[in-house]
Amino acid sequence: MTNLAQTPLSDRLRALVDTVQHNERTLRRFQDVELRLIGAQDFASFLDTLFAHLPQEFALASVSVWLDDRTPMLRDLLDPGALRALDLHNLKTSREGGFAASRLCPAGRPWLGRVSAMDEVARVTFFGAGTVPASAIVLPLAAGDKASGYLCLGSQDPARFGEGMATDILERFASIVTASLDNVAHRERLKQLGMTDSLTGLANRRYFDERMREEIQRAARYSVPVACLFIDVDSFKRINDTYGHLTGDRALAAVAACVRQQVRLGDTLARYGGEEFAALLQGDRSDALVAAERVRHAVELLDLQDDNGERIVLTVSIGVAARTIVGGGLDAAEMGQALMDAADRAMYLAKNNGRNRVEVAGD
Repeated sequence: MTNLAQTPLSDRLRALVDTVQHNERTLRRFQDVELRLIGAQDFASFLDTLFAHLPQEFALASVSVWLDDRTPMLRDLLDPGALRALDLHNLKTSREGGFAASRLCPAGRPWLGRVSAMDEVARVTFFGAGTVPASAIVLPLAAGDKASGYLCLGSQDPARFGEGMATDILERFASIVTASLDNVAHRERLKQLGMTDSLTGLANRRYFDERMREEIQRAARYSVPVACLFIDVDSFKRINDTYGHLTGDRALAAVAACVRQQVRLGDTLARYGGEEFAALLQGDRSDALVAAERVRHAVELLDLQDDNGERIVLTVSIGVAARTIVGGGLDAAEMGQALMDAADRAMYLAKNNGRNRVEVAGD
């Protein structure tokens, strides 16, 4: 084997450029799959991207997923009737499969290697009783410290997934799969409960209040911070009075789309009423302030035009509140309302201090 240090410099540079170009092409292909997952409007299209597009794009012998049907947001998706309708052999939910996958991935780390090294339960879980691939990687789908599922990619090349292989790109991909799955679950739930605002396509107030209760309960269980943004379009009555209600509707839809792009995929965003929006974030006050300032700046740059092609200036005032919920036995609805009230007061402070700004609620 040739020692790379002994090869001519031009050959080494060429090899380095080839490696960089290969990595760039791989990243672009991953980004294409990730965009499909993020844009999936329902569970069926999400699974089609994983089970049909992903293996075709990366020449994989198999792709399979185990999901925990006890996870609150996945219960409806993984209802036995819904699973029978999907009829997908590579979507698994058995308890034994979950235990086998968790044994493979202690401490939330991926497992990779020859499939022959898997125990029988894990092999059957991910590949069934038929022919198995030569090598595979099992990636936890985890939000926080708890896995709601596992993604398994198999290859006929025994060296494709082996010990010592860098897994950072695949772990990042697994995080996108996790967030996209949560997003699909939210969308499906919105459809079932009729909790979508027709103008903006966002969740409505009823759904947001329900998610707030759930998030407060989760935050109390794990003693983690939760944050809320209350966002109000500045001088919206003037926009309606000057340009008409149709243009006002376009302004609300534009702001909604803009805010959606600035918050994380797993965050909850709703049209709370009129020209008011609310966002529920997992994170502390500093995380929420960064997100709020990102939203404020993005809305300020929006290019909404009136019927004559003139730009309409849009700005928002944002109130931020964040709490670390400690201990159980709390009234989640009451705690959620207190968080919303604090963010609402901070938003009015932003209005009074000149609009187009972010203010944070005090302790």
